[in-house]
Amino acid sequence: VPSVNKLIKPKTRSLLGVFEEDAAAISKYSQQLFQAMHRIYDAQNELSAATHLTSKLLKGYEKQRFPLCCDDEVMSSTLQQFAKVIDELSSCHAVLSTQLADAMMFPITQFKERDLKEILTLKEVFQIASDDHDMAINRYSRLSKRRDNEKVKGEVMQDVYTSRKKQHQTMMHYFTALNTLQYKKKMSLLEPLLGYMQAQISFFKLGSENLTQQWEDFLTDIGTSVQNVRREMAGEVDVMQQTIQDMEQANDLLYMPDPDPSLVPVNRNLTRKAGYLNTRNKTGLVSSSWERQYFFTQGGNLMSQARGDVAGGLVMDIDNCSVMAVDCEDRRFCFQITSFDGKKVAILQAESRKDCEEWIATINNISKRIYLSENPEEIAARVNQSALEAVTPSPSFQQRHESLRPSTQGRPPAARASSVSSAGSETASPALSVLSLDALVAPNTPIQFDIISPVSEEDAGRAKAAGLGRRTNPFGESGGTPAEESEGSILHQLFFARFLGCMEVQNADSSDVIYETMRQILAARAIHNIFRMTESHLLVTCECLKLIDPQTQVTRLRFPLSSVVLCAAHQENKRLFGFVLQTAEGMVDGRPIIVCYIFESNNDGEKICDSVGLAKQIAFHSEMDLEEQSRLIAAFSRPTPLAAGTDGQFLVLSNSQSEDSDAGVEGREKGESEA
Repeated sequence: VPSVNKLIKPKTRSLLGVFEEDAAAISKYSQQLFQAMHRIYDAQNELSAATHLTSKLLKGYEKQRFPLCCDDEVMSSTLQQFAKVIDELSSCHAVLSTQLADAMMFPITQFKERDLKEILTLKEVFQIASDDHDMAINRYSRLSKRRDNEKVKGEVMQDVYTSRKKQHQTMMHYFTALNTLQYKKKMSLLEPLLGYMQAQISFFKLGSENLTQQWEDFLTDIGTSVQNVRREMAGEVDVMQQTIQDMEQANDLLYMPDPDPSLVPVNRNLTRKAGYLNTRNKTGLVSSSWERQYFFTQGGNLMSQARGDVAGGLVMDIDNCSVMAVDCEDRRFCFQITSFDGKKVAILQAESRKDCEEWIATINNISKRIYLSENPEEIAARVNQSALEAVTPSPSFQQRHESLRPSTQGRPPAARASSVSSAGSETASPALSVLSLDALVAPNTPIQFDIISPVSEEDAGRAKAAGLGRRTNPFGESGGTPAEESEGSILHQLFFARFLGCMEVQNADSSDVIYETMRQILAARAIHNIFRMTESHLLVTCECLKLIDPQTQVTRLRFPLSSVVLCAAHQENKRLFGFVLQTAEGMVDGRPIIVCYIFESNNDGEKICDSVGLAKQIAFHSEMDLEEQSRLIAAFSRPTPLAAGTDGQFLVLSNSQSEDSDAGVEGREKGESEA
């Protein structure tokens, strides 16, 4: 510490500057060290809190309900053991945090807040005292030599004394603090480090005491289990990678929007399907827009789900519906679904021809309610297999019985036939014998799928030849109006029917001919991908059967009731029914033309057949009454009547039955004459 006489020496000032520079460097370094140690302390506190939170979460694992994980007691117990260990570690970390606060943070904080701040305060006080001393010296130097200034001189000398004393005292305390700082600097660096290391040693000792050999064995077992799971996962990943490569190679063709049907066959056995389709929405009278939505079938319902929707909505009920491919002007691969009552129509577009055909086949299977059976896809496959067998000719069968087939040279031209015919319609069902097939359906018989009727053409020709002068309806109406022909009829029943097809048959002896015709037509429709069906109203009266357009009420087809000789419904699918029509005017090879018509209805086919049978009975009794009245007037030849079966089938009476009927009539006439 310099004396009073050395206060003004430049050497002292220079030495003071060195000490002050050193104090500033110590203050800067101590501040950085304090920040680093404070980060350690904060990190330790965060680690202690995070460890405690981890232990708490592991304890609550058994209360979690994961959607893809069932209750695993082994996993729960293992995590409970880990929670116990981590809880002990959390306690150790809490003890370490307390020790770091006491042994590391307290010494360096005290050095920073007390010693360094004291140096700064003394420096400011010393600077003020030096300035006051300089001002007092300047005033003292300017004192005058006159005696009248004694009072002022005394005041100035007193100021010099006071300022010099104050400066000297401040300087001694300031220099002492600067000298002491050199010792405190060493302690402020070593004490926090010593406390940090001692706290860490205590922490590790505490951990080694808690983590005994039992925990080491437990951790070793868990490590082995983790390695096994890792190896199992690696093997599973290899298998999945190989599966992905195989699927990429196998599905390479499916990446194309419209794959080749010969390479990617159509699956017609589906009773459920889902995928993206474009649906047409009307925006005006003639304008429309297309919207892409996700469609899927759910039981007998067609559902759709737009992007962003949580669940799907009902589009329509596809039970008993009709589905067919349609041509749109601006889109390809379109098909139309019409509800069973015809009130709702949906036009959809698929991505490819294969997808379109699969949707049509799936909806067609659902419409027939195949999905209600126990094994719907198996039944659909069996139906498709039966259809394939029905149209696949057997070479040995064809060579074996080719000589038994009648000649087709005398057959009328194909103007009566449809534009689509089955190439394998001569193949017989396994349930029928070889000869019975030719006895039921003529070989190479074309199948008619549209609504053109040979009977209507013949009736129109006969009317034209007779010169009746009836006006031709441009919409295809034939015969009289519905009001004219149904007027006075006792029976008048209306059914909803869809025309499947018709074909010429050989005879009408039994209902097997209708079953065989159903099989042939359904098989041909499946092979030729014909799903469109003409929807009509079937009107049953005592005079005729009519097919009427449901919208225009135009009569499409008219069948005289006397020409209907046989009617039957399918034995398994009750919605299918058919009847055999026999015309006496047209003859082929000396026999009348017999045509079998097949329909599908929303009603029970047996009810329709019963209605036709009732009409036949009413017509038969009416004819018998007319004949009875005619016999009273004159004797006419009695034609062979037709008997009506109770099951809806109509057969021509045999000779014995005719004789019995004649005998009964003669008996009645004899009794009447005697009366």
